[in-house]
Amino acid sequence: MTTLRNKKINRRSLLGYAAVALAAPSVVRAETIRRNISSFRVHDWQDHFDALGKGIIISDTVTKSLQHWTSDGEMRIYPTSVPLTDELTKRGYTEVVEKRKNPSWAPTPSMRERNPEWPARVEGGDPDNPLGTRALYLSWQYYRIHGTQDTRKIGRRSSNGCIGLFNKQIEEVYERMPVGTQVKLI
Repeated sequence: MTTLRNKKINRRSLLGYAAVALAAPSVVRAETIRRNISSFRVHDWQDHFDALGKGIIISDTVTKSLQHWTSDGEMRIYPTSVPLTDELTKRGYTEVVEKRKNPSWAPTPSMRERNPEWPARVEGGDPDNPLGTRALYLSWQYYRIHGTQDTRKIGRRSSNGCIGLFNKQIEEVYERMPVGTQVKLI
C-alpha cells in the first residue's frame, strides 16, 4: 500500500480514480454539447418577415446561430462566429446581393488601421483566406456571411463584423439560396 496526502491508496481505489479520470473528459464534453445545443434559440420567420420570398436568413449574434429557410419553407440551423464586439457589426434588415465561390479578401480600411501588418489582399483558395470557400455579399458594404478555414472561431465572438460558418455549411447554404434572399441580423 502507498500513502498519498495521508490517505491510503490500494490497487482497487487506484483503478477507481483512474476510471473517473478517464471518464471525466467525456462527461465534460457531453455537458458542453448539451449546453451548446440548448443555447440555440429558434426564431419563427413570420416574427421578422411578411413572406418567405426567395428565402430568409436570420443570424442571431447572441446565440451565435444562423437559420436559413428556403422559399418552400424548409429550415436549417447552423452555428456561427460573430463579431468580437457589438460595435463591429450592424443589426437589422439587408439582403444577399452577390454570391462568390472562393472569394478573395481584402481588409477594410478600419481593419488596416487596427492591424497594419495584415496583407492588402488574400486570393481565393488560399488557406489563409478568412472568407473560406464561399461568401454571401450583403447590401451593407463590407459585411458578409462566409465560411472560415479556422474552425476554432465557430461558436465564438471572433470576427471583425461578419458572420462565419464552417466551410461545409456555408457551401450548403450557398447552394440552397439565391441572390435576393432576405437577411436579418439580430
